[in-house]
Amino acid sequence: MKLAEPIDVRGLLRTSPSFGIDEVRTLCEVVAGPQITEVRQEVGVLVEESGGRGPMAIRAGVGLYLLGRHAEAHDLLGEVTDDGVAVFYDACSLESLGDNAAAGERFEQAARAGYDEVECSLRRVGTIRRDGRLADAEEALKNAPSGSTSRAEYSYQMGCILSEQCNTAAAVESFERAIDMDPHHSRSLFNLALENARHGNDEEAIRLYEQSLSRPPQFLGALLNLGLLYEDSENYDAAEFCFRRVLASDPNHSQARLYLKDIEATSDMYYDEDLAKEELRMQQLLSRPVTDFELTVRSRNCLEGIGVKSLGDLTMVTEMELLSGKNFGETSLVEIRELLTLHGLAIGQNINKEQELEPTFAPSDLSPEERALIEKPVADLNLSVRARKCMARLGITQLGELIRRTPDELLSSKNFGVTSLNEIRGKLDELDLKLRND
Repeated sequence: MKLAEPIDVRGLLRTSPSFGIDEVRTLCEVVAGPQITEVRQEVGVLVEESGGRGPMAIRAGVGLYLLGRHAEAHDLLGEVTDDGVAVFYDACSLESLGDNAAAGERFEQAARAGYDEVECSLRRVGTIRRDGRLADAEEALKNAPSGSTSRAEYSYQMGCILSEQCNTAAAVESFERAIDMDPHHSRSLFNLALENARHGNDEEAIRLYEQSLSRPPQFLGALLNLGLLYEDSENYDAAEFCFRRVLASDPNHSQARLYLKDIEATSDMYYDEDLAKEELRMQQLLSRPVTDFELTVRSRNCLEGIGVKSLGDLTMVTEMELLSGKNFGETSLVEIRELLTLHGLAIGQNINKEQELEPTFAPSDLSPEERALIEKPVADLNLSVRARKCMARLGITQLGELIRRTPDELLSSKNFGVTSLNEIRGKLDELDLKLRND
């Protein structure tokens, strides 16, 4: 639903005779549109004039929650006990702040104070689940009040439980069902976007994140992830907008501040597209098998005997190593030289690069536990979108491949900045691992 004409924000927040569910829905529409600045201004005035108490403080507190300022909202709503709307949005604020036990109690209080009993019951299921009591959450969902199964929130909570049980396919179906019931169910949209991003479906992930942010509250995690996806698709203006929106809600948000610095630095970076194309061409050339070329039977057999399978292999051996092969003589050596020269290559030209990428450990020196660690997928690090994209570009799939890289190699990847480098360092540090040369 779109507002046909501007709303009297001052009247809605200050002079309307009531402030119930309908008024809050209208306020949601206003916050989602171009009048959000008016809401910020009016809420700020209400906070000062109310002194933190009374009906005006409740309206200000609900407004603060919808603006994403959860701690401030709780400061105004935390002592209210007799207004269902106030108690419900205080519970939502506590939930966003991670205080699940207190949030669960406040959802129960909100129902007793007259707020929608079904909604309060379903939201309480989420606090139980996030508190680590999955079986209790599942039981609470089964015992939810009559009419619960027809709510989008029910399908969302079911999807979260299924996701915790590692039943991803069924979880996705539940989130999709929730969106069918309510196209603006932000948390279901967020989870679906996250799942699409994990599988590389960036366009669909962007669409879902955008849809999740079309109604308040705008979750900071959605804004951050969307900003990173925008950045990766080189839509830097949109990425900057997302990070600034996070900082508008939380000026001290360290990740958003660092990501914004990276965006600002990107404007001064030069990405050499021709060089990138040349690097790709070279990778494809080096991977071509020697059997693709017209070599004599003796040369082909000799190369096979010493384990040389591609042009890249030829750039990583010396002429002496080739001559040491059985029946490999000067005639075969000249033939190989001419083949490589034809493609702008030379025998042994990449030997130093090979040495740079050699692991600092030998598999035989590792214990079974250490070997299992370095063979662990980098996906298990739960990296941000930006860092995951860098790993994909560099072809890094295991931790052993990652720790063979230097910080400079990672920083040379497109859109990979110091923030992502520090993220990877932190993840590796938790496993007592380090990048090469760190």
